[in-house]
Amino acid sequence: MTVTLQAAINYKTPQKRAVTMEHHCGLITGKKEMVPLKSISVTLSVNDFVVDVSATLNYENEEKAPIEALFVFPMDEDSAVYSFEALVDGKKIVAELQDKAKAHSNYEEALSQGYEAYLLEEDDYSRDVFSCNVGNLQPGAKVAVTLRYVQELPLETDGALRYLLPAILNPRYQLSEQSANSCLNVKSPVAPLKDLPYTLSMVATITSQHGIEKVQSNCSLSPLQYLAEDNTSAQVSLAEGHKFDRDVELLIYYTEVHSPSVAVEMGMPDMKPDSLMGAPSAMVSFYPDIPEVEASRACGEFVFLVDRSGSMESPMSNQKNSQLRIEAAKETLLLLLKSLPMGCYFNIYGFGSTYEKFFPESVKYTQETMEEAVKRVRDLEADLGGTEILTPLCNIYKAPSIAGHPLQIFVFTDGEVSDTFRVIREVELNSKKHRCFSFGIGEGASTSLIKGIARVSGGTAEFITGKDRMQAKALGTLKFALQHGVDDISLSWDLPPRLYANMLSPEQTVIFKGQRLIIYAQLAGIMPQGESSGAVCLKYSLQGKALENRVTFSLQPKANASFTIHRLAAKSLIQNKDLGSNETSEEAKEDVKNISIQSGVLSSFTAFIAINKELNQPVQGPLSHRVIPRPMTYGSYDACLISMPCTGKALRSKPLAFSLRNAVFGASLSLQSSKKVKRACSSTKRNSLQSDPKAFGENVVVQLISLQKANGSWNLDEDLTKILGTNLEDAKVANPAMHGDPSAWATVLAVLWLHAHGKDLKCEWELLERKAVAWLHDHAGSSIPALVQAANRLLKLSVNPAAFDI
Repeated sequence: MTVTLQAAINYKTPQKRAVTMEHHCGLITGKKEMVPLKSISVTLSVNDFVVDVSATLNYENEEKAPIEALFVFPMDEDSAVYSFEALVDGKKIVAELQDKAKAHSNYEEALSQGYEAYLLEEDDYSRDVFSCNVGNLQPGAKVAVTLRYVQELPLETDGALRYLLPAILNPRYQLSEQSANSCLNVKSPVAPLKDLPYTLSMVATITSQHGIEKVQSNCSLSPLQYLAEDNTSAQVSLAEGHKFDRDVELLIYYTEVHSPSVAVEMGMPDMKPDSLMGAPSAMVSFYPDIPEVEASRACGEFVFLVDRSGSMESPMSNQKNSQLRIEAAKETLLLLLKSLPMGCYFNIYGFGSTYEKFFPESVKYTQETMEEAVKRVRDLEADLGGTEILTPLCNIYKAPSIAGHPLQIFVFTDGEVSDTFRVIREVELNSKKHRCFSFGIGEGASTSLIKGIARVSGGTAEFITGKDRMQAKALGTLKFALQHGVDDISLSWDLPPRLYANMLSPEQTVIFKGQRLIIYAQLAGIMPQGESSGAVCLKYSLQGKALENRVTFSLQPKANASFTIHRLAAKSLIQNKDLGSNETSEEAKEDVKNISIQSGVLSSFTAFIAINKELNQPVQGPLSHRVIPRPMTYGSYDACLISMPCTGKALRSKPLAFSLRNAVFGASLSLQSSKKVKRACSSTKRNSLQSDPKAFGENVVVQLISLQKANGSWNLDEDLTKILGTNLEDAKVANPAMHGDPSAWATVLAVLWLHAHGKDLKCEWELLERKAVAWLHDHAGSSIPALVQAANRLLKLSVNPAAFDI
């Protein structure tokens, strides 16, 4: 059976088309339209910490009529797209970057005159969604359309550089009618993997002065081939037969990654020497070695904003027995709650089409408030419909600040919103009063939303895919949030006379341990002739202690045909000014257009347009429209896919729940129907939460952690001893301090057990262990060594007493 989502195309204006569902929509079986996209091939050129990407879409019209094909696809929001061209019958047609309205007008005019035309644009409302139009493709014609982009590679906590090639484009929940012009309104069909007619291939060439240690991926790769004896160059490719069932992720490990560096790049010779693209540009990369210093124990207001939309009922990945996203979120919340410091303030919000919060306002972290929160976390479900994050964010910002407790927001979502810029704008407007730490869950999470809200608030962004554990990444980020951020940050340059550095990057407000800082600058003035060098120094202070990183670099700019540094600098400027059509001032729009057109870097206000006017004769006949299906997997819901009718309403008539699952059923599903489907699909997947309220799933480590008290201690009771593998009576008898506080004995037993049986998850319980050890030092003091010795004996373990700082 072939599954398609049937659509009809209506014209609104020559500049914009919209796609609406026919009266009977939903899951439809029938004849599958021919898809003109045959393959996608991607070539990566990784040079140290940046990547230059060339992606080619190969089209062929096998029909008897001319067609216009539209492909909507995802791309990382940090991508600086700088080139778009088509290869037709051996002839290269290079696109021009124009004002978007002008490009649309030229495209429509070319189609009306029978010319082949090509249009590439970024969505008005999200930087990580692009659309490619191929118009007037003649019968039998073959076209290769190539786009190129450059991108910074983010660092993982283990030092790996991460490249992500998005393959999955999730449906985006519609926030408002204002985003009617979004290319996301083109409801392209989704297709099962077995029916997807196009293939993906990828080859990566990696060069680094640091030496390449290894390359890992969530997909099958060919063996890594070293191209140089010193391992500074290597090549790897995606194994044949790759399925579009996940985003493709590469993790690149260098032998050294923490060394500061400066790269200087020549400007374009045909540009004015003092212009953005004409002057030499520098990229400064710092990875400061910041000592780990904990903030005050009672410092901070922590608000956890958790997605409870329907798509959170999906598995974390397509791997067998993958944890459901909502269950991973519940487990993560438990760990976070147990790891918070006594005396701080906290609250938990769940959001979907509506939102719910645990407490009317943030409450002080005590045993009572923690117990109430844990109880409510157990009952959380993915039952709130769509993904409306803006309203709960505004509610959080309206609350009065708590003196001495800076606000820290943790956002967990699969990132399926359409009007991304409105959300980012709201976060930016409140950036002085908080930091936002964001987590993109599962394949296809919006990089524009996740990275955008973290960037404008001085927080961090994490993506959780494949085998990643949400729990580990969230607890690592909480460690950041509990750290003292460095302040008094300044950057100074030591350059030859008559040479100056003009900063192109926004001012950095905070740096944490493990964070990398990338800065772009324009070198203005007179460059010295012959061998010469400069230096740049990053100075900052941590708890009154002055620290600095200094690096010397050559002032001999290197030539680069892609002008990677210049274009990344331009992308940085665009990101800080471009907030979509509704949120950007007219003055800022003009600035963005000027930067975009001068640098050749695509923005939401510009588009690439190419027209082939060298046809033997214009294309004749009516134009057929083909919307190319996106890849999609049904995961664990295969058995639940059934044909069902929709209400027949237009897709944008109302912002209903729009998850991965109801994207297949039809976006007009009623919320009630969606809930019925969800219950039918997930009834067999419930864990033991309801039958045993004290058990948090089947993870024994998490069950033990769920018993910990807010102050860091454990009670000596049967629930604890059952997990420890002993009984309560034996535990009481073995206590060397029988007349002391039994909680001290219980806490030593629990911490020892974690060290022995939870090693693989240590990053997830490290913070709550610190709290436990600190409590022990306050309440058990000199008796800790005897307690540890007796606990090792009872549990038949040999854990080093150094774990208790003794």
